[in-house]
Amino acid sequence: MSLRPLKRWSKTIGFRLAIWYSTIFIISSVALFVFAYFFLSSSIQQRDRDLIQSRLKEFEGQYQIGGLEALKNKILSDKRSSKRNSFFVRVAEPTGNTVFLNKPDQWTDSGLRGIGAATVNGKERWTSVTSADDENALEIASIRLHDGNILQVGKSTEGREELLENFRTVFSGILIPTILIGFIGGQLLAIRALRPIRRLINTVRSVTETGKMDLRIASENTKDELDELVILFNKMLEKIDILIRGMKEALDNVAHDLRTPMMRLRGIAEMALQPKQKLETCQEALSDCLEESERVVTMMNTLMDISEAETGTMKLDLQPLDLSILLEHVVELYRYVAEDKNISLHTHCPSELCVCADPNRMRQVLANLLDNAVKYTPSGGRVEVEAYLRHHQVAILIKDTGTGIAPEEIPRIWERLYRGDKSRSQRGLGLGLSLVKAIVQAHGGEVEVSSQAGIGSVFAVYLPKKM
Repeated sequence: MSLRPLKRWSKTIGFRLAIWYSTIFIISSVALFVFAYFFLSSSIQQRDRDLIQSRLKEFEGQYQIGGLEALKNKILSDKRSSKRNSFFVRVAEPTGNTVFLNKPDQWTDSGLRGIGAATVNGKERWTSVTSADDENALEIASIRLHDGNILQVGKSTEGREELLENFRTVFSGILIPTILIGFIGGQLLAIRALRPIRRLINTVRSVTETGKMDLRIASENTKDELDELVILFNKMLEKIDILIRGMKEALDNVAHDLRTPMMRLRGIAEMALQPKQKLETCQEALSDCLEESERVVTMMNTLMDISEAETGTMKLDLQPLDLSILLEHVVELYRYVAEDKNISLHTHCPSELCVCADPNRMRQVLANLLDNAVKYTPSGGRVEVEAYLRHHQVAILIKDTGTGIAPEEIPRIWERLYRGDKSRSQRGLGLGLSLVKAIVQAHGGEVEVSSQAGIGSVFAVYLPKKM
């Protein structure tokens, strides 16, 4: 029989949890036994001592009333009323000589050898004497009587030792079942605790084997850490699924946008290669090829700029920049286009409003936003460019009275190659807003948009006043 499954199981977290649980359970059980053992032992010892002290006071009273004879009669009366003589009673002179001795039935004289020196000469109130076979002991309390003699009363610890021995035997008998219960309980606990982890592993294995990103793990709503892990894992799968679908859509858009200029290039080249074409026709075909290839190169460069900006590798030529001058230059580029469409174009920017930015990159940002505003604003509309100081930021607002953006499209307009339904009728790459957001974030700023369909849009760029 192969031992590989056993070796694999011994390396699992469940096995380690079972070992830890059983170890803690067994150690706790042993600690509880030790505590109970010492508590029982001290309780029985205290009970015996209280009983010895009670008998000691009783015998002292009898001795004071009637002397040694009264004490003997009391002890004789106790023996007749009790089936077993369990108390040790001794009266000794100050010199240590024994005057009277009553010993328990199971004790011999040899077992009491040396008791005089141990009890009379010592200064301790409590003494202990071990039997000759070292199996039992007498716990003795001493008191000095009014005539100078010493009264000693003791009790055998045999009953106490028998009880503790039985206690130890019972614990030894339940130790092995305790170990088994601890290990089985630990294994059940590990199975229950790691159930979400196993479901997560199975889901990950299914995703990696089948490639299906729609798989999810059922949450038990326990609100614990593992349940939170399951919820976060499901959200991660959803996010990955959205990203993959976005990548596929982006690749489809790239393929579509590349296919159009490539087909044009091919058509132009095939037309130019027709026999007996004039020189002017071939030159015009080459010019069209250059225009289409420039469009493709522009798309590739824009994608690379976005990637560099998002990864923090874009090189920025940061310098003090007067926004009023930059805005005026960009607005002048689109003023004629706006006039052709009968769109009024206005600029509001205080003089000497400066930021620390890359002039070329900021020109790209403003040109893209202004181009969109003019492109999607119908004839007779209005476009405003405004800049002002807001706390420790410089705000640049591009407002238009254009077609606006549908609410469900607003979160996606920043995605690469995304083009809304209204923008598909316009010529473009679907990269302008992605580039705007990437460049602004590379400058340590942020960009926002608010829009209402049919009313217009407001794009806001916020840049730190100083970097």
